[in-house]
Amino acid sequence: MLEIISIAIVPFMVGGILLHGYIKGVDIYEAFIEGAQEGIKSSIKIMPYLIAIFIAIGIFRGSKALDLFINLLSPITNFVGVPKEVIPLVILRPISGSGALGAVKDIMSFYGPDSFVGVLASIMMGSSETIFYTTAVYFGSIGIEDYRHTLKAALLSYLISIFITIFICGVLY
Repeated sequence: MLEIISIAIVPFMVGGILLHGYIKGVDIYEAFIEGAQEGIKSSIKIMPYLIAIFIAIGIFRGSKALDLFINLLSPITNFVGVPKEVIPLVILRPISGSGALGAVKDIMSFYGPDSFVGVLASIMMGSSETIFYTTAVYFGSIGIEDYRHTLKAALLSYLISIFITIFICGVLY
C-alpha cells in the first residue's frame, strides 16, 4: 500500500497543480515557460558565486590546507571530545556538500558504518547544511550582498549541532 502511494504521489501532485491552474484560468503552458525563463536567469546570476566556491574548495583540498587544519585543531578537538577522524567533515560540511560526502565516504570505508566515527559522521552529514553554498545560491539569486547576520546565525547553529551530535552519539553509542 505504501509503495503504491509513494509511486502515485508525484503524478497526483502534478495533476492537482494543473487542475488548480485550469480552474483558476491560468495559461499553464505560458506560466511554465515564464518560470523556466526565470530559473535560467537565476542560474546565470548565481554562476559566479558557485564558481568561486568550487574553486576555493579545490584549492583548499589540493593545497593540503585541510591536513594542516586537522593537525592544528587536533589538540583542541581532542580536549573537547571531537574525534580526529571527523574533523575533515566538520570543516568541509559548511563549505561543500560534495567535499563533505567525500569525507564521509572515506570514514565509512576505513572505519565502517557501525563504528562510533561512522555513526557520528552519518548524523553530522544528515543534520547540517552547506552554509556557504546555500547562502551564496539563495542570497546571490536575489541580489542580497549583506548576509553577515545570517552567516553568523548559521555558523553558530552548525557549531551547536556538532556538539549536540557528539554528546548524543557518546551517550547512545
